[in-house]
Amino acid sequence: MDTTYAPDRIEAEARQYWESHRTFRAAEDPGREKYYCLSMFPYPSGRLHMGHVRNYTIGDVIARYQRMQGRNVLQPMGWDAFGLPAENAALQNRVPPARWTRDNIDYMRRQLRQLGFGYDWERELATCDPEYYRWEQWFFTRLFEKGLVYKKTAVVNWDPVDQTVLANEQVIDGRGWRSGAPVERREIPQWFLKITDYAEELLAGLDTLDGWPEQVRTMQRNWIGRSEGIEMQFGIAGRTDTLPIYTTRPDTVMGVTFVAVAPEHPLAHEAAADNAAVREFIDSCRNTRVAEADMATLEKRGVDTGLKALHPISGEPVPVWAANFVLMEYGHGAVMAVPAHDQRDYEFARKNGIAVRQVIHPVGDAPAADLSRAAFVEKGILGDSGEFSGLTSEAAFAAIADWLERAGKGRRQVNYRLRDWGVSRQRYWGCPIPIINCACCGAVPVPAADLPVILPTDVEIDASGSPLKKMAAFIETTCPRCGGKAERETDTFDTFFESSWYFARYACADQREAMLDARVDYWLPVDQYIGGIEHAVLHLLYARFFNRLLRDEGLLKPDEPFTCLLTQGMVLKDGAKMSKSKGNTVDPQGLIDRYGADTVRLFTMFAAPPEQSLEWSDAGVEGAYRFLKRLWKQVHDHVSAGSAQPLAPAALDAAQKARRRAVHATIAKVSDDIGRRFTFNTAIAACMELLNELGRGGDPSVQGRAVMQEALEAVVLMLSPIVPHITHALWKALGCEAAVVECRWPVCDRDALVQEELTLVVQVNGKVRGKVSVPAGAAQGAIESLVLEEPNVRKHLQGRPIKKVIVVPGKLVNVVA
Repeated sequence: MDTTYAPDRIEAEARQYWESHRTFRAAEDPGREKYYCLSMFPYPSGRLHMGHVRNYTIGDVIARYQRMQGRNVLQPMGWDAFGLPAENAALQNRVPPARWTRDNIDYMRRQLRQLGFGYDWERELATCDPEYYRWEQWFFTRLFEKGLVYKKTAVVNWDPVDQTVLANEQVIDGRGWRSGAPVERREIPQWFLKITDYAEELLAGLDTLDGWPEQVRTMQRNWIGRSEGIEMQFGIAGRTDTLPIYTTRPDTVMGVTFVAVAPEHPLAHEAAADNAAVREFIDSCRNTRVAEADMATLEKRGVDTGLKALHPISGEPVPVWAANFVLMEYGHGAVMAVPAHDQRDYEFARKNGIAVRQVIHPVGDAPAADLSRAAFVEKGILGDSGEFSGLTSEAAFAAIADWLERAGKGRRQVNYRLRDWGVSRQRYWGCPIPIINCACCGAVPVPAADLPVILPTDVEIDASGSPLKKMAAFIETTCPRCGGKAERETDTFDTFFESSWYFARYACADQREAMLDARVDYWLPVDQYIGGIEHAVLHLLYARFFNRLLRDEGLLKPDEPFTCLLTQGMVLKDGAKMSKSKGNTVDPQGLIDRYGADTVRLFTMFAAPPEQSLEWSDAGVEGAYRFLKRLWKQVHDHVSAGSAQPLAPAALDAAQKARRRAVHATIAKVSDDIGRRFTFNTAIAACMELLNELGRGGDPSVQGRAVMQEALEAVVLMLSPIVPHITHALWKALGCEAAVVECRWPVCDRDALVQEELTLVVQVNGKVRGKVSVPAGAAQGAIESLVLEEPNVRKHLQGRPIKKVIVVPGKLVNVVA
């Protein structure tokens, strides 16, 4: 064994062993318990950042630990390869997106291998491979035939910089999630998936996900947003058609003093035809922030359309305003406004001189509502509400619903905040949507035999938009239904489409004849999924939806794709998230080159629990490197003295038993820390503490060296999921035949934890006066006798009579004199 720790050579040898032995190749084995560990796959941006390193190290530690438990582990890796950054890079560097992406994949794959992650590379996939996206095209056509896909002109979030539509979830504080540009409203034909058909099931399924963080489940519940209310019909003065409105507070309906519609609502556009003020207002709203989350802070603006809505119960005419706080895509793009009992409506009414009519009053002795200051938004007792006056808000809900249903003017309804998923994007670098548009037949799905619709890769990207829209060779085709001239769809899928099913494809990545095969029944669901909490209502919700679509197509069986979810914290430097714009990034490659991959892995696991943010520390990296050198030296010093003899527990003296007890107590703690709690930092700390204990005074006796051999083997085994390269070498140096990666996790010997003697603190009248050693399990009378014979205790008793002796088992004895 070499004297010095040389990570370059050691890590290269370990990787060579794993690759030559295909160590991490997973195969289905019905006789073994499977464990599918998956980290969210990366976008191939060019180089790994520290967030990647932390995420994938966590996953690798869990996977290696489960392997040591004897489970059949699958840990794959692939590439979320489509997306706008490739197009932006193509503009900047004059390189086609396909080539830029492939080059980045090659580089990042080398980095992942260098970090020693135990992936089954034979299952590697990239979402830009035609063999991958062929199957999502096929699946889209199946959904089209089942009526779960539709196209409509919709008001969308338009990113003027990236020149594409964004889903509501991709609008952050009114700006595009990638470009940061203010989002505009536009009306564009879009393809949608009917995720709302699964809203109730997606909501109910959250209750089964006990292995998910409650924060993520709450975020999804809120995003799905189930509510129970009434859809009622307001009349429109001078017309026969009606204006449908949904409300969860029908108890306040008698307080309606105006109705508000979205700027895109047909009534607003009708009014704009001969009303310049309405027309100008609609035009000014085209650049209004559109995410629902922005409504709370948005300046509330509006204009009276001149139209009148007729109250569904009283028949009273109320003005119809066009307002920027009403979203066309929620409900029917119209709301009943009750200024006395909704703060948003209150502020708008006060600003625009609209009446405020109180119809809900506090219950019992509660103070009266002061409407001069704010709306009264609590539930209470109805007043000034005709036949409904005197009812509680709860009773009024049912009474008003019954009245409206009898009158044919309303009905009870469950609504969801969740909207159907708009999956089409007006960009080039994505999966082509497999639809042919025919003047005679309409939208026709591409036949399965003609799939995949391959994305052309020999293109030039410019700022004018997708090159697909200018490629006649791509666009011009024939209708598969009538044989006439037709055009291909030039929109591509939202990249979340690819990432919503990749976890299932890993189970059968080499399958060429079907989207999925029977192997998914062995591997799914994923046992442990690891990724950032920023994906809570994007990727994670879409993946749960897609899993159900695949289930209902008969392609897989589980309802949920991920049994357990771990959301790791961010990597910070100087208190801020690492980012190029802040100039506070740390290049993992430089650290690997200087210290080795194991040091980087050790630091990222030791610096913080996985769910918390990790504060970068150069000193912490140095400390991790020093620990590995010390571990190397300790093993070197031990093996240099020759082979250790077999351990004979019955032959150990008290000191040797104490050292062995520390070893097995550490095994018990680290097993719990890694296997149950995922507190890798405390597991590492326990191993460090044990190593310190082993370094305090040598014991060259035969059994002393045997205890040291067992201890070092235990430390190496426990650290092997975290620092697999150095432990590969150390295990071999310790004389063990099988590679450490093939070994089982160490088992705590409970007999070794048993203490034959206990040391008890002795107090006299509450003050510490000494210590005594007593046999484990000694009776209280025997303990009292030993205590009273202790010289310092006798000295402080000074012959005084003893009132009582209090024994706290295993801890202390207090003599009261």
